[in-house]
Amino acid sequence: MENRYVSKQERISQDFQWVERLSVLMDSRFRIGNFKFGLDPILNFIPFAGQAATLIISLVLVTVMYRNGASGKLTIKMLLNVTYDAILGSIPLLGNIFDFFNKANEKNIKLLREHYYENKHQGSGVGILLTIGIILFAFVLVFLFLMYALTLWLIGLIF
Repeated sequence: MENRYVSKQERISQDFQWVERLSVLMDSRFRIGNFKFGLDPILNFIPFAGQAATLIISLVLVTVMYRNGASGKLTIKMLLNVTYDAILGSIPLLGNIFDFFNKANEKNIKLLREHYYENKHQGSGVGILLTIGIILFAFVLVFLFLMYALTLWLIGLIF
């Protein structure tokens, strides 16, 4: 048995190739004419289980690259792609159509290439999280205000 030491760079390269192959399988492995698609939209025809399976696979891909040194900022961007894909892909019928055109895993591969080969997307990603937090907080405030206004309007109808 040969006990070969694998350098960190070799491991990252091997994992990147594995992630890339799985991303192609999920997003663009099959072709009909000029239209490419993968297992992602096909699996989403299985209610709940298909969407859960594709989400888990996408999260595994992000996790593998995070463990191989992807920055916090890059990881957050990749998770946003996966979340966007999962949320919009879960809408009945429209989500199935959306999944044929949105290729979150391929977007993540592009981000990974930019990170590893062009040194883009470096940093912690705190700014992205802060922006998301502020937007969510604003949505909650608007929702609470609308609920308050609706309550006042309903009370006005009753009395």
